[in-house]
Amino acid sequence: MSSLFTDIMFFFRIKKFLKYWLFSKHKRGFGTHSPFLYKLITGVFRNKKIPDVVYTIENKRREYLQDKRAIEVRDLGAGSSLHKGTKRTISEMTKSASVPKKYGILLMNLASKFGKRSVIELGTSLGISTMYLSAGAPNATIYTIEGSEEVAKVAKKSFAELGFDNIHQYVGDFGDLLDDVLSDAGTPSMVFVDGNHRKRPTIDYFNRIVEKSSTDTVIVFDDIYYSEEMFDAWNEIKGDSRVTLSVDIYRMGLLFLKNGLYKSDYVIRY
Repeated sequence: MSSLFTDIMFFFRIKKFLKYWLFSKHKRGFGTHSPFLYKLITGVFRNKKIPDVVYTIENKRREYLQDKRAIEVRDLGAGSSLHKGTKRTISEMTKSASVPKKYGILLMNLASKFGKRSVIELGTSLGISTMYLSAGAPNATIYTIEGSEEVAKVAKKSFAELGFDNIHQYVGDFGDLLDDVLSDAGTPSMVFVDGNHRKRPTIDYFNRIVEKSSTDTVIVFDDIYYSEEMFDAWNEIKGDSRVTLSVDIYRMGLLFLKNGLYKSDYVIRY
């Protein structure tokens, strides 16, 4: 049954990717009819500057990829579509769960642009994405939740080694900890949701986050095409009346709550 489920997810993603590739546009920002979106694409998506911190983070990724230690992984959401069981090597986790460099840089650029006060992350994993967020918003506090204690320990060690000292970690279930994190963080500037991947919890996280957000908060969901269930959640969320602009870049979905924007949904080639 699990093999069949994995196959169904694979074909779902392939079908959606082909559709995305055929219909996505505005890669360079032209023809968007939205000054805000044009600035987002040209100033954030197409920012090609590579600061030294990127090499620092990617060196840590390379270390992880060589690390064959097996650690206990506690899956609190939909789980991995590639790995079963509770033990995984750090190398395997890096390949399957860490955000790729291209999207890590995007998260860094988004945090630099929008993460002025505080940034919340649901899903630390080994901390690659967390470090990119920290690098982008060094003057903000990064509040990150990881469901697995052993995984969180690996990330915490890397944060200390590399000098990312603006990261505050929580370990436990997203649903149990989210209200505490939102209380500690105040009004978040940016939220990155990378975990669980089930429809009802994902929508619940969104509603709780929006209640504590302002009109300048940006909310980013990873893996919006992870499964049909996750895609359904994304479609319901982007249709919420509080969302004024959604941007689908296939791997991730971005939501903006800004006043003064004509409610629009864009599929952008990234």
